[in-house]
Amino acid sequence: MDVLIHAVVGLHIIGIAALLGGFFFQMKAMRGGAARFVPGMLHGALTMLLTGMILVGLDRAAGDPVNNVKIGLKLVLLLVILVLVYVKRDEEKVPSSLFGTVGALATANIFIAVLWA
Repeated sequence: MDVLIHAVVGLHIIGIAALLGGFFFQMKAMRGGAARFVPGMLHGALTMLLTGMILVGLDRAAGDPVNNVKIGLKLVLLLVILVLVYVKRDEEKVPSSLFGTVGALATANIFIAVLWA
């Protein structure tokens, strides 16, 4: 079971890397007002959602305690990210404030995961 959980955690990290990688790739364009949501950002967020749900299920199946408040907050942040990226995915230019919000929410999600015991 531990190997499976670690493999899913690895996929979860790949998802956040895709989301933040797309964000960092577009930061220069964001300064010029020409940033857009690349497909990798949407796929990374969807990967995070799927693997996060699997991880919660695996933790519950293993009998480990799950912090529902923490998971709920992370889920809300991720759903906001998904909605923003999905709705604006076909636009050539996304407002810098909206693009920055996605990056800030993704970063907040990481810090919640790492710092909240």
